[in-house]
Amino acid sequence: MPSARLPEQSLENQAPLPVYRQIKEYVLKKIRDGIWQEGHMIPTEMSLCEQFDVSRMTVNRALRELVLDGVLERQKGSGTFVKAPKYQSTLIEIRSIAHDIRDRNHTHHCDVLLLEKTHASADFAHQTGIEAHTLLFHSMLVHFENGAPIQVEDRYVNAQVAPHYMEQDWSAITPNESLMRVAPFPKGNYTIDVRMPPKNIAAALHIEMKQPCLVMERITYSNNLFTSQSTMWHPANRFKFTGTY
Repeated sequence: MPSARLPEQSLENQAPLPVYRQIKEYVLKKIRDGIWQEGHMIPTEMSLCEQFDVSRMTVNRALRELVLDGVLERQKGSGTFVKAPKYQSTLIEIRSIAHDIRDRNHTHHCDVLLLEKTHASADFAHQTGIEAHTLLFHSMLVHFENGAPIQVEDRYVNAQVAPHYMEQDWSAITPNESLMRVAPFPKGNYTIDVRMPPKNIAAALHIEMKQPCLVMERITYSNNLFTSQSTMWHPANRFKFTGTY
């Protein structure tokens, strides 16, 4: 490990870490020490090149890896910023959105934006543990509460687990309810974070692209077999997650 205090000039001759990793450690230390906080714009690549007397390729590699690690985020035309940390926790029960709406004595309905057959890419197969080119069903639905859109549900389903998924009447049953019938007692993992919606999601939720959304990503398995991967977008100003424990 490098010393706790990294010099802010020529790193080329330092050992044992490669130069790009020393730059990563320098950035991480600034964040850990609270000097660069959430939302802080870090120096430009050219500025760091001059500061450390290294090539731009070296600096770019360091920053690119920190972006992939979720430490930094690039905003086109603006710069590179310290990213807000993501927190994971456990919800004891994740229910169908239709159940929650009905429990509030409100009316639920949904519109189908997309329903298609596709196949698992190599990246998707690696993420979920299935074989590449496995047949998947892809659905995108908008869920409404009393006529207001509150969720866009983008879901990929393993056709082997739910062969009749495409035949469902989504006005009568939600994808979650349908999958619970054929793949009960699901297990898996999820994350919840805040994102700005892309154009198609913002349009479906009747919001502007600059309005943040609460986004849940979830992968579920039943009997150790991949069932579905879903991304659910919610307008942050009219939705909240709740749980029991």
